[in-house]
Amino acid sequence: MDKKLIKYLEGFITKKRSELFDNILQNRTRYVTVILEDIYQSHNASAVLRSCDCFGIQDVHIIENRNEYELSSEVTMGSDKWLNLFKYNNEKNNTLKTVNYLKESGYRIIATTPNRQDVLLPDFDISRGKFALLFGTELNGLSSVAMDHADEFLRIPMYGFTESFNISVSVAIVLQTLVNSLRSSDIDWSLNNNEKDAIKLDWLRKTIKSVELIEAQYKEELT
Repeated sequence: MDKKLIKYLEGFITKKRSELFDNILQNRTRYVTVILEDIYQSHNASAVLRSCDCFGIQDVHIIENRNEYELSSEVTMGSDKWLNLFKYNNEKNNTLKTVNYLKESGYRIIATTPNRQDVLLPDFDISRGKFALLFGTELNGLSSVAMDHADEFLRIPMYGFTESFNISVSVAIVLQTLVNSLRSSDIDWSLNNNEKDAIKLDWLRKTIKSVELIEAQYKEELT
């Protein structure tokens, strides 16, 4: 990572802005990631990203099998700008590709749905390694492929007549519980320095006007 470029670009934002980036990066994590399978309602899709940003989740993996993931800027409030969004939409069944990729990257795949093998949210073991929380649509839930390839199952305790929460509410509840547990644990959940630098550079590029011209000028000054 070009730390000199980061330092150079920091000269085009305020010191307060740069410090804000650094403070937020201290609270970002990839120990937890979120997978969204075929979420199609823009309000819910947008609210999920807002919750991910608020709880410090850096990466969101978006599966588009039947439905395109659409956002509402009024709901996201710009939160999508600060996240790494990975979309999977080139295969006939993108769920399997996504799950396999994350498993190869060392993640446990946690299906958030009732199952005979599920555990309640307060009892979920965060210490067994990093994990990817898999959420499906409100109408149909998770696909059979997602269920068949999940490593574990997680259920939010409920005590009323209704059988499920709104998807965006589910994500917020699960993240609030697990991220708080993670932050109070001895687990090393923080980003490493290279990850922080890469993300900060991306944020700088998204923040600074005419950044392409500024970077070209920077390269000229080096020659």
